[in-house]
Amino acid sequence: MELRSRKIKGYVTDAVLFLIGSLLYAASVNIFTAPNNIAPGGLTGVATMLNYVFGLPIGTMILVMNIPLFILGFFVFGFQFVIKPVIATALSSVVIDATAGIMPQYTGQPLITVAFGGVLAGLGLGLILMRGGTSGGTELAANLLAKRFPHISIGKLIMVLDVTVVLVSAWVYREFESPLYAILVIFITSRVIDAVLYGTSLGTGKMMFIVSPKNKEIARSILTRMERGVTELKARGGYSGAEGEVLLCAVRRQEVYKVYGLVHGIDPDAFIIVGDAGEITGEGFREISIPAQRKKARK
Repeated sequence: MELRSRKIKGYVTDAVLFLIGSLLYAASVNIFTAPNNIAPGGLTGVATMLNYVFGLPIGTMILVMNIPLFILGFFVFGFQFVIKPVIATALSSVVIDATAGIMPQYTGQPLITVAFGGVLAGLGLGLILMRGGTSGGTELAANLLAKRFPHISIGKLIMVLDVTVVLVSAWVYREFESPLYAILVIFITSRVIDAVLYGTSLGTGKMMFIVSPKNKEIARSILTRMERGVTELKARGGYSGAEGEVLLCAVRRQEVYKVYGLVHGIDPDAFIIVGDAGEITGEGFREISIPAQRKKARK
């Protein structure tokens, strides 16, 4: 009963944050970027250009262009990988079109356009990503391309896709200021997303200790689906005296609920302890800083 109540609460939280995030993202598109001929990368940028050239609705085009990607994602990664992205993308697409005629259009100072467009997009996408969704397009396409080009990181693939869209926008709009503004919007959006998901410091997070008879399966799931390292600690029960293992995993704050979902999907009775990690350095968190003298010594 408790597990069911937790799942329902999670679904409600997903729905609320997806809706708020979609409204913020729609405000960025409808108020700031689209009226000023700014294609902010990804399929949203492509849809913005299609709207400019052919008058096609932005939200509908985002959804239509995502359908082939979702089908491929389903066959490559499975149902669980695409279900939330599908819901989030469909909702954000509907909200963008539903509010297109309601929200005002700002065509004033470029600085205000870039700043508010980037901040609203970052806040909206950050809330959606926080609950495991996406706005579709670039992230899913990058994951699919990573299967073909495993030596290239997903972050670099996303950057290549966004830059391609921005370069095409210079030809579509027949001006060079538009892609420059788009680059600034993308930069601001990415920084705000990081702030929403990870806080102001990339070096803080959570430590998760997991005890379950299905530790091997849980560790494999975290490694493959979360791309987080897992350490197996030898342990012995104080009461039973039975030998076993405790899994230790360092994650960002907003990844805790994802790990909970993975663990409870495998073992609903798993024992989980979550603690604060004041500072985490290393791959995936804050880079290890090396004093200048040591850098010189290494050289």
